[in-house]
Amino acid sequence: MKKSLLIIAALNIFLFSIDAKAQKTATTLEKVSTQLDYALQEIAKAKLKSPALISPRSMRSDTLYLVPAKDWTSGFFSGNLWYMYELTKDEKWLQKAKEYTASLEGEKRNGRTHDMGFKMYCSFGNGYRLTKDPKYREILIESAHTLTTRFNKKIEAIRSWDHHADQWDFPVIIDNMMNLELLFWAFKETNDSLYYKVAVSHANTTMKNHFRPDFSTYHVVGYDVNTGKAIKKNTHQGYNDASAWARGQGWGLYGYTMCYRETGKKEYLKLADNIANFILKNKTLPKDLVPFWDFNDPAIPNAPRDASAAALMASAFYELSTYVPKKSKYYRQVADKMMNSLSSTYSSKPLTNGGFLLTSSTGDHSSLTEINTSIIYADYYYIEALLRQKNLTK
Repeated sequence: MKKSLLIIAALNIFLFSIDAKAQKTATTLEKVSTQLDYALQEIAKAKLKSPALISPRSMRSDTLYLVPAKDWTSGFFSGNLWYMYELTKDEKWLQKAKEYTASLEGEKRNGRTHDMGFKMYCSFGNGYRLTKDPKYREILIESAHTLTTRFNKKIEAIRSWDHHADQWDFPVIIDNMMNLELLFWAFKETNDSLYYKVAVSHANTTMKNHFRPDFSTYHVVGYDVNTGKAIKKNTHQGYNDASAWARGQGWGLYGYTMCYRETGKKEYLKLADNIANFILKNKTLPKDLVPFWDFNDPAIPNAPRDASAAALMASAFYELSTYVPKKSKYYRQVADKMMNSLSSTYSSKPLTNGGFLLTSSTGDHSSLTEINTSIIYADYYYIEALLRQKNLTK
């Protein structure tokens, strides 16, 4: 009898916990919805002055900064709208998601950039996943094919930048790991092994050359196009060449977790786990788990934070928790704490800040234009993390 009562009591506590989490998620979604409604109003006003600009990127000097379709961040806002439709099933978000996604179609043939995943998979990829619109499928396949044209067989990697030719012959940045998801998707849709081979080759080359013994990552690795060898290891956005740029660690964590999901290759999971250890055991990681923009900035604790890195990491930790049984609870707790910090301390007040959800992100620190401000990809990975958290709670 006592045993039965204990089981019933434990079940009640569990159900109460689930209900409390569900209520908290509903409250957060209500806040996000209000802020995104405001964002749509602010974007509409800004576009009256500059119709060619289609998507918000950041707040600069308290002004909403919009970008054209060619900008690497142009797909994130439509991705936010798709995620909101998925979370709420509200047709309003579906219509707005379609509207903002449509303006990106011309980028499917833009072979001058490696950012096809960021632009096209965050937008059309989420759109196709939720609607199965055959036009979206065609656009995504063409986008994936365009991305493969930047692959160098000798180096076995996708070229990241065409600019900065005076510094690197063939630059590859850790961010580029995020664009591989588009290629894995294209392989599954078409059964064309080219997409899989390019993605795996790039992941393997990056795994070989980007990571230090402690599993921190270089931002940029430069290759010799004649020999295929890595000849330079630098930073472009971090504190210095030897430092650990926080968002770069997030790109690596997320990228290799995703690569494990798509390939089942244990070496990718092991690397993701090691990157996680570097992040979580780092002495400069604050108690609220929202990292400084670079783990090695000597100005810490007076250095800028990077909420975008925390949102990116939280989303990755939710997924990683499903692949590492011994650390599943730990990684979920880490992700929950990051999300609690972002929601409580790094969130915009309702109907302010151009409609952005989060504050205190750092983009390219060296340019001095996006420091301690709101940036669109922080919002994207924050909403994605909310979705993953909700699905795990189910």
